[in-house]
Amino acid sequence: MARKGLGRTFDSLIGINDIPETTAATPADELVVSDEKRIESLRSKIEKEVKGDEVKEIDITDIDPNYEQPRKNFDQQALNELAESIRQHGIIQPIILVQMEMRYMIIAGERRWRAAKLAGLKTVPAVVKHYTQQQIKEVSLIENLQREDLNPVETARALKQLMDECNMTQDAVADRIGKSRPAVANTLRLLSLCDEVLEMIEKNKLSAGHGRALVPVTDRADQLALAIKATKLSVRETEKLVRDYLNPKPEKVKVQQSIELKELVSNMQRVFATKVSAIGNDNKGRLYIDYYTKDDLDRICALIEDWKEKNREE
Repeated sequence: MARKGLGRTFDSLIGINDIPETTAATPADELVVSDEKRIESLRSKIEKEVKGDEVKEIDITDIDPNYEQPRKNFDQQALNELAESIRQHGIIQPIILVQMEMRYMIIAGERRWRAAKLAGLKTVPAVVKHYTQQQIKEVSLIENLQREDLNPVETARALKQLMDECNMTQDAVADRIGKSRPAVANTLRLLSLCDEVLEMIEKNKLSAGHGRALVPVTDRADQLALAIKATKLSVRETEKLVRDYLNPKPEKVKVQQSIELKELVSNMQRVFATKVSAIGNDNKGRLYIDYYTKDDLDRICALIEDWKEKNREE
């Protein structure tokens, strides 16, 4: 799949056979200058083409994956489907390689390379780049981050790796991958989760939204316990679960009441024929007498007035 046209002779490429013959109407010196400019222009164009991204067929066994790339999981069913497509149509987009001594390392296109091996291809179309070690890391990470099939944890680790190894800020990373800085920051927050919760996100048992909701829980055991509960909850319900965990309601202390106080309450309920409750203990507290209508209040008042009249007579 090498580019067509690069095997022609240099004379034919620069169009030497197309130069017009000298005529009496055109001065010879002008023709020479014009032809030299044309030849130089064509020469420059050809040199750029030759130095461009030439697609080569590379032996598939001479290629190694990039073991530093963030993407670790490849869906087998998706690979099989891609392999079948490659059997029928070939590889449409070449993979990107760098030469490492006598072998090549993948910079972009590992999924296509794996599928090509499954399809039984002997060679794959590739563009061999000349990158420095720093460029290899940067290009490989950015290429993976621009894919849609990285899981959230792989994306977060790639962002962190890009910042650490390529000395980039969150703003710089956001600009390079076409994301907003808050989106980058939110993704990076996932890395503060414990390994067990990160594994749940990688296995799609929890979403990235669930994970971000769990970030404020710093106790590892509690975080995992809440994560297990969150597998049956929505993200919003998980956020409420975490809020309740972080801001627990104070437990009501139940006051032990004496038998005498309980008996008093019971007697008052019989006398007033309504609900009576006591808060507190024998030393301090409150008694509540409920009434539900004006007739109830009048009846209670009448009972108290009767009691007062009896005390006066005595």
